[in-house]
Amino acid sequence: MTSLKIGRDNTGMGDLKMMHRALREMRYANKVFQPWRHVRKVSVFGSARTSPDVPEYHAAMKFAKAMTEENFMVITGAGPGIMQAAMEGAGREQSIGVSIRLPFEQGANPVIAGDSKYVSMKYFFTRKLMLIKESKGFVCLPGGFGTLDETFELLTLTQTGKGVPVPIVFLDTPGDPYWERVHEFVDEQLVARGLVAAADTGLYLVTDSAADAAAEVLRFYRNYQSMRYVGDLLVIRMLQAPSPEQLDALNTRFGHLCKSGVIRIVEPFDVERREHDALDTARIAFHFAKHGYGDLRELIDTLNGF
Repeated sequence: MTSLKIGRDNTGMGDLKMMHRALREMRYANKVFQPWRHVRKVSVFGSARTSPDVPEYHAAMKFAKAMTEENFMVITGAGPGIMQAAMEGAGREQSIGVSIRLPFEQGANPVIAGDSKYVSMKYFFTRKLMLIKESKGFVCLPGGFGTLDETFELLTLTQTGKGVPVPIVFLDTPGDPYWERVHEFVDEQLVARGLVAAADTGLYLVTDSAADAAAEVLRFYRNYQSMRYVGDLLVIRMLQAPSPEQLDALNTRFGHLCKSGVIRIVEPFDVERREHDALDTARIAFHFAKHGYGDLRELIDTLNGF
Protein backbone atom coordinates (compact mmCIF):
# COMPACT_ATOMS: atom_id res chain seq x y z
CA MET A 1 0.00 0.00 0.00
CA THR A 2 2.81 2.41 0.82
CA SER A 3 4.47 1.71 -2.53
CA LEU A 4 1.20 2.42 -4.36
CA LYS A 5 0.72 5.64 -2.43
CA ILE A 6 4.27 6.76 -3.27
CA GLY A 7 3.45 6.22 -6.92
CA ARG A 8 0.39 8.45 -6.62
CA ASP A 9 2.24 11.22 -4.78
CA ASN A 10 4.02 12.61 -7.82
CA THR A 11 7.31 11.65 -6.21
CA GLY A 12 10.33 12.62 -8.31
CA MET A 13 12.21 9.93 -10.19
CA GLY A 14 15.36 10.45 -8.10
CA ASP A 15 13.47 9.89 -4.85
CA LEU A 16 11.68 6.86 -6.31
CA LYS A 17 15.01 5.31 -7.29
CA MET A 18 16.44 5.94 -3.82
CA MET A 19 13.43 4.34 -2.09
CA HIS A 20 13.48 1.39 -4.48
CA ARG A 21 17.20 0.77 -4.02
CA ALA A 22 16.96 1.04 -0.24
CA LEU A 23 14.08 -1.42 -0.03
CA ARG A 24 15.77 -3.79 -2.46
CA GLU A 25 19.01 -3.69 -0.45
CA MET A 26 17.20 -4.38 2.81
CA ARG A 27 15.28 -7.28 1.29
CA TYR A 28 18.42 -8.87 -0.08
CA ALA A 29 20.40 -8.31 3.13
CA ASN A 30 17.63 -9.93 5.16
CA LYS A 31 17.77 -12.90 2.78
CA VAL A 32 21.54 -13.19 3.36
CA PHE A 33 21.14 -13.14 7.14
CA GLN A 34 18.10 -15.43 7.30
CA PRO A 35 19.96 -18.79 7.51
CA TRP A 36 21.99 -17.49 10.46
CA ARG A 37 19.22 -15.86 12.53
CA HIS A 38 19.55 -18.53 15.21
CA VAL A 39 23.26 -17.75 15.78
CA ARG A 40 24.38 -14.92 18.04
CA LYS A 41 26.55 -12.36 16.32
CA VAL A 42 28.89 -9.56 17.29
CA SER A 43 29.77 -6.59 15.08
CA VAL A 44 33.27 -5.15 14.89
CA PHE A 45 33.76 -1.50 13.85
CA GLY A 46 37.11 0.03 12.95
CA SER A 47 39.22 1.71 10.30
CA ALA A 48 39.68 0.36 6.78
CA ARG A 49 43.13 1.98 6.79
CA THR A 50 44.68 0.03 9.65
CA SER A 51 47.73 -1.91 8.51
CA PRO A 52 48.43 -5.52 9.58
CA ASP A 53 51.58 -4.57 11.49
CA VAL A 54 49.93 -2.48 14.26
CA PRO A 55 48.60 -3.69 17.63
CA GLU A 56 44.93 -2.88 16.96
CA TYR A 57 44.93 -5.18 13.92
CA HIS A 58 46.01 -8.08 16.12
CA ALA A 59 43.58 -7.04 18.86
CA ALA A 60 40.69 -7.29 16.37
CA MET A 61 41.87 -10.75 15.29
CA LYS A 62 42.20 -11.94 18.88
CA PHE A 63 38.77 -10.64 19.88
CA ALA A 64 37.03 -12.20 16.88
CA LYS A 65 38.72 -15.56 17.43
CA ALA A 66 37.65 -15.54 21.08
CA MET A 67 34.03 -14.87 20.10
CA THR A 68 33.87 -17.66 17.53
CA GLU A 69 35.18 -20.03 20.17
CA GLU A 70 32.03 -19.12 22.12
CA ASN A 71 29.85 -19.88 19.07
CA PHE A 72 29.31 -16.28 17.97
CA MET A 73 29.54 -15.17 14.35
CA VAL A 74 31.36 -11.95 13.50
CA ILE A 75 29.90 -9.18 11.32
CA THR A 76 32.05 -6.44 9.81
CA GLY A 77 31.86 -3.94 6.98
CA ALA A 78 33.83 -6.45 4.86
CA GLY A 79 36.58 -3.99 3.96
CA PRO A 80 40.33 -4.03 4.65
CA GLY A 81 42.02 -2.94 7.89
CA ILE A 82 40.22 -3.73 11.15
CA MET A 83 37.37 -5.38 9.24
CA GLN A 84 39.67 -7.83 7.53
CA ALA A 85 41.54 -8.46 10.79
CA ALA A 86 38.32 -9.45 12.55
CA MET A 87 37.37 -11.77 9.70
CA GLU A 88 40.81 -13.35 9.73
CA GLY A 89 40.33 -14.03 13.42
CA ALA A 90 36.84 -15.41 12.95
CA GLY A 91 37.52 -17.34 9.74
CA ARG A 92 35.40 -17.30 6.59
CA GLU A 93 32.79 -19.74 7.88
CA GLN A 94 32.01 -17.62 10.94
CA SER A 95 32.11 -14.23 9.16
CA ILE A 96 29.34 -12.11 7.63
CA GLY A 97 30.22 -9.06 5.53
CA VAL A 98 28.14 -5.96 4.82
CA SER A 99 30.16 -3.60 2.65
CA ILE A 100 29.54 -0.12 1.27
CA ARG A 101 30.17 0.69 -2.38
CA LEU A 102 32.60 3.62 -2.60
CA PRO A 103 34.44 4.84 -5.70
CA PHE A 104 37.78 5.20 -3.92
CA GLU A 105 37.90 1.93 -1.99
CA GLN A 106 38.15 -1.72 -2.99
CA GLY A 107 35.33 -4.22 -2.61
CA ALA A 108 35.21 -7.07 -0.13
CA ASN A 109 38.39 -8.25 1.56
CA PRO A 110 39.78 -11.64 0.45
CA VAL A 111 38.44 -13.44 3.53
CA ILE A 112 34.77 -12.90 2.62
CA ALA A 113 34.83 -12.03 -1.12
CA GLY A 114 32.53 -14.32 -3.11
CA ASP A 115 30.93 -15.83 -0.02
CA SER A 116 27.16 -16.24 0.24
CA LYS A 117 27.35 -14.41 3.60
CA TYR A 118 28.44 -11.18 1.94
CA VAL A 119 26.26 -8.30 0.74
CA SER A 120 27.30 -4.98 -0.83
CA MET A 121 25.15 -1.91 -0.19
CA LYS A 122 24.84 1.51 -1.79
CA TYR A 123 23.62 3.47 1.22
CA PHE A 124 25.31 3.97 4.56
CA PHE A 125 21.98 4.05 6.41
CA THR A 126 20.86 0.62 5.16
CA ARG A 127 24.32 -0.80 5.85
CA LYS A 128 24.36 0.55 9.41
CA LEU A 129 20.89 -0.86 9.97
CA MET A 130 22.09 -4.36 9.11
CA LEU A 131 25.32 -4.03 11.10
CA ILE A 132 23.38 -2.96 14.18
CA LYS A 133 20.06 -4.81 14.15
CA GLU A 134 21.58 -8.25 13.58
CA SER A 135 24.12 -8.12 16.44
CA LYS A 136 24.05 -9.02 20.11
CA GLY A 137 27.26 -7.14 20.91
CA PHE A 138 29.62 -4.53 19.52
CA VAL A 139 33.32 -3.87 19.70
CA CYS A 140 34.70 -0.60 18.36
CA LEU A 141 38.38 -0.21 17.51
CA PRO A 142 40.10 3.02 16.42
CA GLY A 143 38.86 4.52 13.17
CA GLY A 144 37.95 7.67 11.32
CA PHE A 145 34.69 9.50 10.67
CA GLY A 146 32.90 6.34 9.57
CA THR A 147 33.82 4.41 12.72
CA LEU A 148 32.82 7.34 14.93
CA ASP A 149 29.55 7.69 13.02
CA GLU A 150 28.72 4.01 13.54
CA THR A 151 29.73 4.15 17.19
CA PHE A 152 27.76 7.25 18.12
CA GLU A 153 24.67 6.13 16.22
CA LEU A 154 24.84 2.86 18.15
CA LEU A 155 25.11 4.79 21.43
CA THR A 156 22.23 7.06 20.41
CA LEU A 157 19.96 4.11 19.60
CA THR A 158 20.80 2.46 22.92
CA GLN A 159 20.49 5.66 24.97
CA THR A 160 17.08 6.53 23.51
CA GLY A 161 15.60 3.03 23.58
CA LYS A 162 15.39 2.78 19.79
CA GLY A 163 17.69 -0.20 20.13
CA VAL A 164 17.66 -2.85 22.85
CA PRO A 165 20.45 -2.81 25.45
CA VAL A 166 23.58 -4.54 24.18
CA PRO A 167 27.20 -4.83 25.32
CA ILE A 168 29.31 -2.11 23.69
CA VAL A 169 33.09 -2.20 24.09
CA PHE A 170 35.59 0.47 23.07
CA LEU A 171 38.79 -1.50 22.47
CA ASP A 172 42.12 0.30 22.76
CA THR A 173 45.57 -1.25 22.82
CA PRO A 174 48.11 -0.76 25.64
CA GLY A 175 49.74 2.67 25.43
CA ASP A 176 47.33 3.98 22.76
CA PRO A 177 44.31 5.57 24.51
CA TYR A 178 42.15 6.38 21.46
CA TRP A 179 38.82 5.48 23.08
CA GLU A 180 39.94 6.63 26.49
CA ARG A 181 40.24 10.11 25.00
CA VAL A 182 36.74 9.79 23.51
CA HIS A 183 35.45 8.78 26.93
CA GLU A 184 37.16 11.78 28.50
CA PHE A 185 35.42 14.03 25.98
CA VAL A 186 32.06 12.47 26.80
CA ASP A 187 32.67 12.84 30.52
CA GLU A 188 34.22 16.30 30.55
CA GLN A 189 32.05 17.91 27.87
CA LEU A 190 28.77 16.03 27.48
CA VAL A 191 28.17 14.83 31.05
CA ALA A 192 29.58 18.01 32.62
CA ARG A 193 27.24 20.16 30.51
CA GLY A 194 24.24 18.00 31.29
CA LEU A 195 23.95 16.95 27.64
CA VAL A 196 23.94 13.26 28.57
CA ALA A 197 23.37 11.60 31.93
CA ALA A 198 26.32 10.28 33.91
CA ALA A 199 24.66 6.84 33.81
CA ASP A 200 24.90 6.90 30.02
CA THR A 201 28.64 6.30 30.25
CA GLY A 202 27.67 2.90 31.64
CA LEU A 203 26.37 1.96 28.20
CA TYR A 204 29.92 1.15 27.12
CA LEU A 205 33.17 -0.25 28.50
CA VAL A 206 36.64 1.06 27.64
CA THR A 207 39.42 -1.52 27.79
CA ASP A 208 42.79 -2.20 26.19
CA SER A 209 42.42 -5.98 26.42
CA ALA A 210 40.84 -8.08 23.68
CA ALA A 211 40.23 -10.83 26.23
CA ASP A 212 38.37 -8.40 28.50
CA ALA A 213 36.33 -7.19 25.52
CA ALA A 214 35.21 -10.75 24.79
CA ALA A 215 34.49 -11.36 28.48
CA GLU A 216 32.29 -8.23 28.59
CA VAL A 217 30.10 -9.50 25.76
CA LEU A 218 29.78 -12.94 27.35
CA ARG A 219 29.11 -11.45 30.80
CA PHE A 220 26.16 -9.48 29.43
CA TYR A 221 24.41 -12.76 28.59
CA ARG A 222 25.44 -14.64 31.72
CA ASN A 223 21.84 -14.53 33.02
CA TYR A 224 20.04 -11.91 30.90
CA GLN A 225 18.85 -13.25 27.54
CA SER A 226 16.47 -10.81 25.84
CA MET A 227 13.60 -8.36 26.27
CA ARG A 228 10.41 -7.36 24.51
CA TYR A 229 7.30 -5.28 25.09
CA VAL A 230 3.94 -6.89 25.70
CA GLY A 231 1.51 -4.01 25.51
CA ASP A 232 3.03 -1.37 27.76
CA LEU A 233 4.92 -3.90 29.87
CA LEU A 234 8.64 -4.37 29.43
CA VAL A 235 9.40 -8.07 29.78
CA ILE A 236 12.98 -9.10 30.56
CA ARG A 237 13.86 -12.75 30.01
CA MET A 238 16.70 -14.47 31.88
CA LEU A 239 18.01 -17.91 32.69
CA GLN A 240 17.40 -17.64 36.43
CA ALA A 241 14.65 -15.64 38.12
CA PRO A 242 15.58 -13.44 41.10
CA SER A 243 14.80 -14.74 44.58
CA PRO A 244 12.19 -12.85 46.65
CA GLU A 245 15.01 -11.02 48.43
CA GLN A 246 16.69 -10.13 45.15
CA LEU A 247 13.38 -8.93 43.70
CA ASP A 248 12.92 -6.63 46.70
CA ALA A 249 16.44 -5.30 46.11
CA LEU A 250 15.64 -4.66 42.44
CA ASN A 251 12.56 -2.65 43.37
CA THR A 252 14.47 -0.66 45.96
CA ARG A 253 17.29 0.18 43.58
CA PHE A 254 15.43 0.45 40.27
CA GLY A 255 11.86 1.21 41.25
CA HIS A 256 12.26 4.68 39.72
CA LEU A 257 12.24 3.01 36.30
CA CYS A 258 8.61 2.00 36.80
CA LYS A 259 5.97 4.35 35.43
CA SER A 260 3.54 2.63 37.76
CA GLY A 261 3.49 -0.51 39.88
CA VAL A 262 6.56 -2.57 40.68
CA ILE A 263 9.01 -4.99 39.11
CA ARG A 264 7.48 -8.46 39.37
CA ILE A 265 8.10 -12.05 38.30
CA VAL A 266 5.70 -13.18 35.56
CA GLU A 267 4.89 -16.24 33.47
CA PRO A 268 5.09 -16.12 29.66
CA PHE A 269 2.32 -14.01 28.18
CA ASP A 270 -0.18 -15.38 25.66
CA VAL A 271 1.50 -13.60 22.74
CA GLU A 272 4.86 -15.10 23.73
CA ARG A 273 3.29 -18.56 23.89
CA ARG A 274 1.68 -18.15 20.48
CA GLU A 275 5.03 -17.12 19.01
CA HIS A 276 7.03 -19.71 20.99
CA ASP A 277 9.19 -16.81 22.12
CA ALA A 278 11.86 -17.83 24.65
CA LEU A 279 9.44 -19.99 26.65
CA ASP A 280 12.30 -21.74 28.46
CA THR A 281 13.39 -18.57 30.25
CA ALA A 282 12.30 -16.86 33.48
CA ARG A 283 10.74 -13.39 33.34
CA ILE A 284 10.34 -10.15 35.17
CA ALA A 285 8.09 -7.34 33.92
CA PHE A 286 7.25 -3.74 34.77
CA HIS A 287 5.68 -0.62 33.30
CA PHE A 288 8.88 1.01 32.09
CA ALA A 289 8.90 4.80 32.15
CA LYS A 290 10.96 4.73 28.94
CA HIS A 291 13.74 6.95 30.19
CA GLY A 292 16.97 6.23 32.01
CA TYR A 293 18.32 3.60 29.64
CA GLY A 294 21.69 3.82 31.35
CA ASP A 295 19.94 2.71 34.54
CA LEU A 296 18.17 -0.05 32.59
CA ARG A 297 21.59 -1.30 31.54
CA GLU A 298 22.62 -1.25 35.20
CA LEU A 299 19.55 -3.33 36.04
CA ILE A 300 20.65 -5.92 33.48
CA ASP A 301 24.15 -5.93 34.97
CA THR A 302 22.58 -6.54 38.38
CA LEU A 303 20.55 -9.48 37.04
CA ASN A 304 23.76 -10.92 35.64
CA GLY A 305 25.22 -10.84 39.13
CA PHE A 306 22.48 -13.04 40.56
